[in-house]
Amino acid sequence: MVRIAIREMMKVTPSISKMNATDVAKKIVAKYPKSLQDVIEGDIIGTGYQSLVKQIQNRVENVKRPSTPTITKRKNWHDSETGEIPPEKRVKIQDTYGCINWHVKFLPLGETAESQQQKKEKLKSLCRQSDQSPVLLKLLMKSTFYTQRQEANKGEDIKYLLENWPYWFNEVGMTVHFNELTGVDLKETFLKNVEQKGERLLHFMKTVAVNKTKRFYQAATKLQLLRGEHTGSSEDVTEMVLLLLAYFDENEDVIFHYVEDTCLAGEVDMDRVPLTPTIVVCGQSCYSSRRMMLSVDQVIVNENISSFITSFCMMFASYYCFNINYPPTLASTLEFLQRCFFSINPERGTKVERTKATRLHVNPKVLTLIQDLSEHEWRAV
Repeated sequence: MVRIAIREMMKVTPSISKMNATDVAKKIVAKYPKSLQDVIEGDIIGTGYQSLVKQIQNRVENVKRPSTPTITKRKNWHDSETGEIPPEKRVKIQDTYGCINWHVKFLPLGETAESQQQKKEKLKSLCRQSDQSPVLLKLLMKSTFYTQRQEANKGEDIKYLLENWPYWFNEVGMTVHFNELTGVDLKETFLKNVEQKGERLLHFMKTVAVNKTKRFYQAATKLQLLRGEHTGSSEDVTEMVLLLLAYFDENEDVIFHYVEDTCLAGEVDMDRVPLTPTIVVCGQSCYSSRRMMLSVDQVIVNENISSFITSFCMMFASYYCFNINYPPTLASTLEFLQRCFFSINPERGTKVERTKATRLHVNPKVLTLIQDLSEHEWRAV
């Protein structure tokens, strides 16, 4: 179909731009959404037609390759057809990507700078007490969201934020902030999507994907041995995340840092921990560990997390709460999880730090996995 479409388009003009490809893909998908739309379990990914745009662009390049110069010099930094923007302009887009309330312009009704400071001090005081009131802490976190964002967006470092907003680094506090920031209920959304899509993704990984490359087969076999007799939803999620990392050939060490099971926060060699949000696993395996820590900017911000799912959700949320870009070494895994399991699905932009402008608003590797999953579902039916 793509070959026929390109052949007809090139009869009109040999110069097919990204804008042309996008317009055609949009119209084709609108006419045949059940067959061609980018969907997983009813959730439309991005615009829903980016994978077709990708196929059309690839076909255009293949047809034109002999006459295309090896180096093309772009005179202007901005091109309305490709959507390219300079690095200094991309920073804010990456910070605000997926957020609905990143820059809060006004204080909440009835609030003043003084009342915000009082509530900030109240939060710090309550966090030091043993008999905390979760309801009150939630209300205080929500009402001081304005000040939290002002300080995060101003660039205050993690040590400062941890000292002044200790409850922000607690599971409930981070959930409140993440929900205000993105409109997504962090753990509830993740678990709901795991229930709907997790089993099918694991089945695909263990049956279809496992035979694609020798490297992935070896990684999947090793994970099966590590899991052993461990069963349960938490173990399924652990296996899903580790298989995705192996599938995309991305580095597990950028998400997980392993230490002795008796290691305390002060004993972790932070120079060996990545700067990006990292789960410090106390033990030799995510499956057997009974305690995990969360590190952000090489600072342990929470030293006692008993659940893999909780630690993983907090690790992911940290990228958004503290304006951290996805590292290129985790770009595909994090975007797939972001779109399919955390339901953050922008049509444009990227959370990945890149030196060159991206051609597609959805990672091509993510699109490929979505297509493969869709084809697997059709065959299963």
